[in-house]
Amino acid sequence: MQLTTMIAKQIVERSMKIIKHSVNVMDEYGVIIGSGDPSRLNCRHEGAILAINENREVEIDYSTAQQLRGVKAGINLPIVFQNKVIGVVGISGKPSEIQQYGELVKMTAELIIEQAALMTEIQWSKRHKEELVLQLIQPSDLNTQQLYSIAERLELDLNQPRIATIIKVDSFNGENLSLSHLQKLVHLLEYPERDNLVAISSVTLNEVVVLKPITLTDTGWNRSHEEKRIRQLFQRISHDEKFTIKIALGDYFPNLEGLAQSYMTAKATMSTANAKNRILFFQDNKLPVLINGIKSDTWRMEQLKQPIVNLQKSDPKGILLKTLKAFFNHNCDSAQTCKSLHIHRNTLRYRLDKINKETSLDINKINDSTYLYLASLMSNK
Repeated sequence: MQLTTMIAKQIVERSMKIIKHSVNVMDEYGVIIGSGDPSRLNCRHEGAILAINENREVEIDYSTAQQLRGVKAGINLPIVFQNKVIGVVGISGKPSEIQQYGELVKMTAELIIEQAALMTEIQWSKRHKEELVLQLIQPSDLNTQQLYSIAERLELDLNQPRIATIIKVDSFNGENLSLSHLQKLVHLLEYPERDNLVAISSVTLNEVVVLKPITLTDTGWNRSHEEKRIRQLFQRISHDEKFTIKIALGDYFPNLEGLAQSYMTAKATMSTANAKNRILFFQDNKLPVLINGIKSDTWRMEQLKQPIVNLQKSDPKGILLKTLKAFFNHNCDSAQTCKSLHIHRNTLRYRLDKINKETSLDINKINDSTYLYLASLMSNK
């Protein structure tokens, strides 16, 4: 740990709130880097050099001060951090009058330095955790040995099963989204301690990536547990936070390489989100997610949407398309479809026959029904 001018300034300001004497802070070379008397800054203090070299308190009376350069009467005490002298704190005044303050000011200085060192360590750990997360989600060859080594230094367990989650952040009431919004969200995700690995996306600056620990069961991973945590997160995000979120959870894939696959499923799931969906699970959206990639293949996209295009030509009010979607949303259950649309069974049968005719597809045949279902999904894009 090295004394900086910022830390020295804190030591001077806090100490001089306790005592009414001028306080100086000297670095490891005996140069004054903080002082209640600004005119003494950057001066070399020979008394401090003696305190550093001999690791002891040095008292200087008025007569001695006249013989030393850059020195006034007072006491100088070595600042020790992890059994090493890193600087000196001095109090100006008559030694007999200020002696009682010496240990107090020294303790204050060392506590401030310990706090600064702790904050530096926390920031270092946080930065390296973010870098680790961003490496883990990249779909490329991983240097697993190196990643495990980094994780060990950070006291992280990479053998813990995890899924990738993407949280998209939007400003509330049209306000500009700032880094502070993302930092608040990161804090909510990290505290209370959930063992989440969190990073702000380096590609899109309005997304946060979370590698969430999960509990594996005989049938997969415990989804209900994660749903509970997500509800708790939404409750903790009040309107006062000035931002809203959408969450997409990917699937679980074993091994370290599986985290990149999990991230890809979460990313693809987020791309299928609409205004109504705030929480999306890949498991609930597998088909829309998997066919979403067809959008980049223009001719396949056009072919897939053709039945709906034909239907819309004869259905300007969209009644038939609405009926078709309701039919699929209710798993082709006629009774439930009629109930949701408030229509008679005969009306539904008439509309389905009309759909068959306009699309040249038979909804009662599995191939044609699947084609229509995919076409109806793509019509939302």
